Amino acid sequence: MSDFLRRVTTTLVFIGLSGAVYAQQELRSTFFKEADAARAAAEAANASLLAPRSWSRGVREYEQAEQALNRGRSIESVRSNAADAAGYFNTAAEAATLATTALAQVLKSRQDAANALAPKLAPDIWERAQRSFGDAIRLLERGDLKGAQREDIEATTLYRDAELVAIKSQYLSETRRLLSDADRARVGRYAPITLAKAKELLANAEKELNENRYDTDLPRNLAKQANYEAKHAIYLSEIARKIRDKSLTPEQLVLSWEASLRSISDAADILPNMVDGPDRLAGELVSHIESQQDAIQRLEQEQGENAIRIADMEDELRALDERLGGATAERAALVQRLEAQARVKEQFERVEKMFSDSEARVFRQGNTVILRLVGLNFASGDSKIRPESFDLLAKVEKAIDVFPRSELIIEGHTDAYGGDDFNQQLSQDRAESVKQYMINAMRIQDFRLIATGYGETRPLASNETESGRTKNRRIDIVIKPNLEATS
Repeated sequence: MSDFLRRVTTTLVFIGLSGAVYAQQELRSTFFKEADAARAAAEAANASLLAPRSWSRGVREYEQAEQALNRGRSIESVRSNAADAAGYFNTAAEAATLATTALAQVLKSRQDAANALAPKLAPDIWERAQRSFGDAIRLLERGDLKGAQREDIEATTLYRDAELVAIKSQYLSETRRLLSDADRARVGRYAPITLAKAKELLANAEKELNENRYDTDLPRNLAKQANYEAKHAIYLSEIARKIRDKSLTPEQLVLSWEASLRSISDAADILPNMVDGPDRLAGELVSHIESQQDAIQRLEQEQGENAIRIADMEDELRALDERLGGATAERAALVQRLEAQARVKEQFERVEKMFSDSEARVFRQGNTVILRLVGLNFASGDSKIRPESFDLLAKVEKAIDVFPRSELIIEGHTDAYGGDDFNQQLSQDRAESVKQYMINAMRIQDFRLIATGYGETRPLASNETESGRTKNRRIDIVIKPNLEATS
């Protein structure tokens, strides 16, 4: 065959194939349009999960229609299979929509369990829940609503059980392992008090999760404390064994602990006097650290104030130098404002001397003065001011009087324990309680006062320790002086 004939033959074959492909595409767009739309609607309704019987029949008919089209079978066969597929998909979409409403509770509990990693952390309960859930789906799809409701209740219970087991596994498994190791090592024989404390903390953490599985801040912290106490118990038991075996004497043990305190004392330049034990030295070290923290805070305040003052002076003096007219009056205004700022600083120092460290911490941010009322305490979960706080609030009134016509912002803050919404409302209620006290007892005009609750969103310290949480539970009084009224 000549090259010319081969090219002609190849061209004719290509044209024939192209025509066949085009014709097949046209047939598909004609006969599968309704089936494709129905399938998309069923997929959107999650029918493969919520109506598996109708969905699988629709998929089978759809695939048979595709095979008939691809193999060139009769158009009527393709049309019939595609129409049946569309019907099943429509039925599946309707059943899935019904299931979404009728099985809303179990669907939510299933998602919650999945979010808690229950398939991995509680596989046995998860599988039982899955089987019960599948039974509920099948019964509902067959029209047995009562049967579906029975399985719905069973599956919901199992999913919630799986979720709780998974949450406990996430937060408590390490603690349980440590306590198991401690029991095998007979730690309770040598450190029974510390080990019992670890077990009590674990029990409290589990109790908190049982009562409120979605507020994990407290149980997580309790579990961490339990881990610490379990490890500490193991350490103490090793020390006790060494003393029992006489490889370590009590005197050597005490001296090793004192050596650590001596190192800290050397760094603080404090004479480590431990003639009567470590208590006096520990108190001196705590006082030293607190005084250093106060000194750092004062230096930071002064640095910030000086930077602001210098920047303001440079900007205004530069602007004044560029203008000749009215310079004298504007310079006088600048001097007047600087004098007002100096008076604010002097007033701040007066206020600072009014409070002891156990009552309030006083510090500045620019011209703003902040009273951190560490001595103002509320009962747990309550916003009522207790009588023992009245003396402190009387001092607050005197401090406010130092700054006439100042704007006052009462800020409420909580630690991270408890739900976010509850803490937000509690902090707002406590701030409002202080505001009302100022209006009623201090006779401060309402327009000068703003009460704001920040909940747990502005911590000062870690919520993982009791001392940190104590610092975070606070009322701050923010005083914004009126510079024109500071003279």
